[in-house]
Amino acid sequence: MGDVISIGEVKNRLKAISDFKIMEYDAQMSALEEFIKEFESDERSGVMSTVKSASKKLEALKKEISRVEGMTVFEKENSSSYKYICGVDEVGRGPLAGPIVTAAVILPEGMIIPYLNDSKQVNEKRREELFDIINEVAVSVSIGIRSEKEIDEGGIAVMDSDAMRDAVLGLKPKADMVLVDAFRIPGLDIPQIPIIKGDTKSVSIAAASIIAKVTRDRMMDDYAKLYPEYGFESNKGYGSAKHIEAIKNIGPCEIHRRSFIKNFT
Repeated sequence: MGDVISIGEVKNRLKAISDFKIMEYDAQMSALEEFIKEFESDERSGVMSTVKSASKKLEALKKEISRVEGMTVFEKENSSSYKYICGVDEVGRGPLAGPIVTAAVILPEGMIIPYLNDSKQVNEKRREELFDIINEVAVSVSIGIRSEKEIDEGGIAVMDSDAMRDAVLGLKPKADMVLVDAFRIPGLDIPQIPIIKGDTKSVSIAAASIIAKVTRDRMMDDYAKLYPEYGFESNKGYGSAKHIEAIKNIGPCEIHRRSFIKNFT
């Protein structure tokens, strides 16, 4: 077997397995196990190193699946009492410009999405992948938004809560249990469980975090084309040195939060 298949072909086969899509993780684990079994007795150094790489990939994937399964605890604990459990999260409390965006997501019971995590711990490419997956597999996804003007008028805390409430109430089917990051949403007549650092402990909240983050980032990318001086495509409205310097030099634009930039104008 080893003399028939070249080392290059062995490496190409592992590459093909590595290119499996995120939700093909079961098939990917099976393929890795079969690959290792087929080539583990091949003593060529190039094959041995490739088998070692395959073993590392398999262990890493198993560890990742186990991590995400650990994030289903709150959903599992409440699944017998509630059918539609949603996670809620927000992005954009701290920026100097742009809206606050919230998301509510109901995932199918028992759904495992590898690499799902707090959006701040996921790189941009992976966030975009997860955004599409969540929208494809979710029972329901809903967005809540409050503009910079509403934030200036009503305050960030109130607007955050209002946007979260909008996101939850926009779900179809309606959520009958809400898992929310850190605090309860006022004025919501649905059972809630606040979870400290919930976006790292609940798959539903993590999914909401990804949806909110990608949605807001895309909005800020669009604003960057209208107001190129502020670097919104990279800072997303947060107070980077370049952003603050632009505010000082040319003043604020339409989407700046006046209540947030008093020290720079």
